[in-house]
Amino acid sequence: MKSTASQQRFQGLSNQVAAERIRAEGYNELPSKGRRTVLSITLEVIKEPMFLLLVGSGLIYLMLGDPHEAFMLLGFVVVIMGTTIFQEQKTERALEALRKMASPRALVIRDGRQKRIPGREVVRGDILLLAEGDRVPADGILLSANELTIDESLLTGESVPVRKISREAAPEIAAGAACSEKPAMGSPGGDDLPFVYSGTLVVQGQGAAEVLATGAQTEMGKIGKSLQQLEQGRTLLQQKTKRLVRDLALLGAGISALVIIIYGLTRGNWLEGILAGLTLAMAILPEEIPVILTVFLALGAWRISRKRVLTRRVSAIESLGSATVLCVDKTGTLTQNLMGVKTLYTDDEFFPVSFQDQKRSLPEKFHSLIEYSVLASEISPFDPMEKAFYQLREYYLANTEHIHPNWILAHEYSLSPELLAMSHVWKSPATGTAALFNSSQYVIAAKGALEAICSLCHLSPERNLDLARKAESMANEGLRVVAVARALFESSHRGAASYMPKSQHDFDFRFLGMIGLADPPRPAVAQAIKECHEAGLRVVMITGDYPATAKAIGRQIGLSLSNQCITGPELSSMSEEELREKIKQVNVFARMVPGQKVNLVQALKANGEVVAMTGDGVNDSPALKAADIGVAMGERGTDVARESASLVILDDDFSSIVQAVRLGRRILDNIKKAIVYTFAIHTPIIGLSLIPLLLHWPLIFSPIHIVFLELIIDPACSIVFEAEPEESDIMKRPPPDPKEPLFGRRLILLSILQGIIVLALLTTIYTIVLGQGAARARALTFVTLILTNLALILTNRSFSSSLFETLRRKNKALWIILGTVPLFLGLTLYLPWLRNLFQFAPLSPEDLLRCLGGAAFSIILFEGLKIFFQPAHLR
Repeated sequence: MKSTASQQRFQGLSNQVAAERIRAEGYNELPSKGRRTVLSITLEVIKEPMFLLLVGSGLIYLMLGDPHEAFMLLGFVVVIMGTTIFQEQKTERALEALRKMASPRALVIRDGRQKRIPGREVVRGDILLLAEGDRVPADGILLSANELTIDESLLTGESVPVRKISREAAPEIAAGAACSEKPAMGSPGGDDLPFVYSGTLVVQGQGAAEVLATGAQTEMGKIGKSLQQLEQGRTLLQQKTKRLVRDLALLGAGISALVIIIYGLTRGNWLEGILAGLTLAMAILPEEIPVILTVFLALGAWRISRKRVLTRRVSAIESLGSATVLCVDKTGTLTQNLMGVKTLYTDDEFFPVSFQDQKRSLPEKFHSLIEYSVLASEISPFDPMEKAFYQLREYYLANTEHIHPNWILAHEYSLSPELLAMSHVWKSPATGTAALFNSSQYVIAAKGALEAICSLCHLSPERNLDLARKAESMANEGLRVVAVARALFESSHRGAASYMPKSQHDFDFRFLGMIGLADPPRPAVAQAIKECHEAGLRVVMITGDYPATAKAIGRQIGLSLSNQCITGPELSSMSEEELREKIKQVNVFARMVPGQKVNLVQALKANGEVVAMTGDGVNDSPALKAADIGVAMGERGTDVARESASLVILDDDFSSIVQAVRLGRRILDNIKKAIVYTFAIHTPIIGLSLIPLLLHWPLIFSPIHIVFLELIIDPACSIVFEAEPEESDIMKRPPPDPKEPLFGRRLILLSILQGIIVLALLTTIYTIVLGQGAARARALTFVTLILTNLALILTNRSFSSSLFETLRRKNKALWIILGTVPLFLGLTLYLPWLRNLFQFAPLSPEDLLRCLGGAAFSIILFEGLKIFFQPAHLR
């Protein structure tokens, strides 16, 4: 935040007063649907097809005169509903935590100090500090304004930003705002007004405002528009799976209707036929798949947030695990953003800077270079480079004539894509402070890229070439090179800054020299880059620095292809086809301006890459939106960049991005495991529901058996697999092919083969034992199915590790399932009333050993399949 000196006088509220106002007036947020309650989740569960099938089955049992079976079935319904509500509430809590983190930020003054807080915690009376790129969090009146313009199109529909002034510059308007507890702020729109409104965007300048209204009392609250929050809409993957479940449900409904007809015609009992049809429908319906995606993506976003990465759009997690290119800024992301001056250059002489020099001696020729580097910087610097200039001046020039506390900043020329330089115009007193406002002379200080400053100074080609060589030698040491120049200007309009030239080129600049600054790489970046290379992730570095500086930093952090570089001007001169070809062999881009990031994203995507792009400024928004995964910087990023991005890196550290990719891959892996398990276990359930019907055998399953299975399947697929740790090779294999679906043919084939193995085993058991009685055959088959179900869970925990390796991994949810399922299975076998309910015959210990043997045999076959499919990693 670049605050003006005038903003330093505000004290703001105390933290205690702010807390009291939150309690009295509520948070600064608009009425919304809020989080779902237990009642709303319950109503959603009631609408689910599985719930309706279970209730229908219970009613049929009552009609058949079997109340015990009916009430037991309905009791299981309550258990399943409770499990679903627990899962949904866990998901909702994760989303709620993310919503709070995604709340727009606000810089306020509390107890006389600047403090960054969530926008929802802003209260009436707070002092807001506003800067370019900020989203205004509440309605207020401006106490100060420096060239402040605001986009109010959200409220007015007008795309042209409006100019703002302070209340001191509009006393008549401000008086009306101060005369009542709830001020009349007028309507948004129109220039030269002192009011700012919640939800509007600062596009230029700075200001300080006192908050007059929050939440529903703001202009936005009045017209009923809500702030942009964390999106909860269905992702593309969720939409596809929803269609899949719908299609399977329709297929199941058709087959079930056919079963009812066949059963009624061949066996003459239509109510039992309906029951058999409902049982088959329950077996076919893979209602776990939407649960898998909802739980995995929501809890995945929560897990990623614990790595200091905020997921603003859950859909980004789908792309995150498939990312092939990470485009990152150098400064602050790959480096520490802790600038320190290392070298000064002027008049063909270098001077190494050492803050350990006790004499603090500096040759006179370097004094002006430091003096004007500070004059070309902000009065209250926020940028680390400008802070370094101030530190250098304080060290060498304190208490000298090179410090000008009485000079007045009259005009600013901002950096632009056309000219990578900025200038400050100062009023220079002729004789002391009294003559300051009568003087028509101005001093201009400029700093920026060497080529831009050389252009402003109109140096000869020979001098330009010589300076470029000197800059190259500094840049080869990894230093960021900034050139400095000065000029004098005599205005014919005494004291009128509005008569300044339109362009910096209209001043007669004199070259002063260059400053080399070091910004060391973050300690963990080199290891993170190495991890990316091993994972097949390409890292592209983007910077506004000198090419040699960028390449030197690239070498320090181990970036591949760091000896080649494309500059912004070179990129602008390339055709789309040429850029697409060049970009395949270059990972360093220097002298880039934000607008050129869009060209990079489009070229990479055209080459079939899945692109993650970082950004922090207003001008980065188009690139963040164009990328598959827009990544905004949380510490130095503007609100506009955060809103345009899918992810926000809260600590601006590249290592956090790599950790997010790692977690994204883990989430995709675990979704695959859960999908394979779900289809695999449904295959034998469907088969065992159909085969006895077609062969006129006694039915194996009734709805109560399906419900018991669902009590295992639901938590297994949505809790056990979600909590499964990452594979050891997760960052040692290339990213999945973005053209391939999440669960392609190989994945489905593995799932079906697993299911067929179980179906063949259980059909054999049922066929052999059926002659000893249907109840005994049913009990043996069902127990073996439960045990092979557990075997499927165990073997599908990993597609690349053996069962013995995965057993050493921590997964509390797994052990809860493995501990409780045998307990409940034992109750169904040895409690007489439950055994009768499930239509089982008593089983001996030898029978149980046979069931365990069948499950163990299935594990051997599952592990064999895993070896066959492992090399392709199921893609």
